[in-house]
Amino acid sequence: MRSLMKIAVTLSILFSVFVASAENIQNWTTDNGAQVYFIETHSIAMADIRMVFNAGSARDKISGVAALTNGLLDTGAADLDANGIAEALENVGAQMSNASLRDMAVLSLRSLSDESRLMPALSVFTKVLSEPTYPKADFTREKKRLLLGLKSQKQQPAAVGKRAYFKAIYGEHPYAEMPSGTEASVERIQRIHLRRFHKNYYVAKNAVIAIVGDLSKERAMQIAEQLSSAIPAGTAAPVVSAVTALTEAKRLDIQMQTQQSHIMIGQPGLRRGEADYFDLYVGNHILGGSGFASQLMQSIREDRGLAYSVYSYFSPMQELGPFTAGMQTKNDQRQQAIELLMDNIKGFIANGPTQAQLDKALKNITGSAPLRTDSNSKLVEYLAMMGFYKLPLDYLDQFNDKVRAVTVESIRNAWQQRIDPDKLVTVVVGNGE
Repeated sequence: MRSLMKIAVTLSILFSVFVASAENIQNWTTDNGAQVYFIETHSIAMADIRMVFNAGSARDKISGVAALTNGLLDTGAADLDANGIAEALENVGAQMSNASLRDMAVLSLRSLSDESRLMPALSVFTKVLSEPTYPKADFTREKKRLLLGLKSQKQQPAAVGKRAYFKAIYGEHPYAEMPSGTEASVERIQRIHLRRFHKNYYVAKNAVIAIVGDLSKERAMQIAEQLSSAIPAGTAAPVVSAVTALTEAKRLDIQMQTQQSHIMIGQPGLRRGEADYFDLYVGNHILGGSGFASQLMQSIREDRGLAYSVYSYFSPMQELGPFTAGMQTKNDQRQQAIELLMDNIKGFIANGPTQAQLDKALKNITGSAPLRTDSNSKLVEYLAMMGFYKLPLDYLDQFNDKVRAVTVESIRNAWQQRIDPDKLVTVVVGNGE
């Protein structure tokens, strides 16, 4: 059965010519309040289903609960244990996955669309969604594994730096904590906390269901009703609290015995769906988001040889997600590298890109647009994201037009309004003074 899935995935990549547009996206609400986004495409005999809940770590009262609640969904459900779930899906060539982030919790199913395979897969998926048992042995094992991982991270400079970075830029906001929690918080977690979290947040009015594949709308509606009716209607999660703007620059140096220093610089930057997203997105593509073609890579790696890799990115979320720039460099040259990185950021904010840089970026971004939706799995991710963040149905239609509308001036204005170079947080982990 696994070979059938591999063949289907390969064919999906090779022969999918479907173009997503607002006209193809169908949207409705189930009887108990779940939002549904559906694209019917018959290019390959598969169905992709993705459920997204407003149930990420930002909802944690004890850090790590959201991650464990989601991570243990497939260890037991209704009358099935972990082996029973895995075998039932394997028997029909289906795949299930789950993930927990700061904003959202995700549960996904990929199945062949033939009813003899889809129906059993949906039956298992519905049980996992609605009736997780959180078996004691699996909970104990996963909690122990998570604690060992958190202990191990204390010896990993990248993990130490990232944890300190988020704490420095978000303070007491829920985004400050890593989704995996801390050793102290995870020690406090009991199975009852997972059950309560699931009961409160894995509910229909807190869910988006995205479906893409070889299905009629009638069948998609049946699937959406089956999934949403299996869980309580509940209520939508409250709005995430506002992020407090930084009032000054900060620098945190963390001593570790390392061959290289790990550096992260940034501040809260952008909410998902804001009007200047494309100005910031295209600008960052030029500054540090396009690999070897980026300004940071040219300046810091190619011209000076101070780092093997240097990058920048925006992570828009429900509230202000971070703008981050980072690199690794030798301990004895880290101050030089930091100053050069800061100079590039400040210069970009002050002046924006050149027209030549912008023309190159526009060509690169719009030229790669088809790759963003060239498979059902990518389409269903986009649909779920659009639904979760309440983006317009024509988001994919308008993407390239919005990119092409960006100018040097609009990039400069957006960056000057969003990023204050005098209030950036700098976190450095390594062996140096």
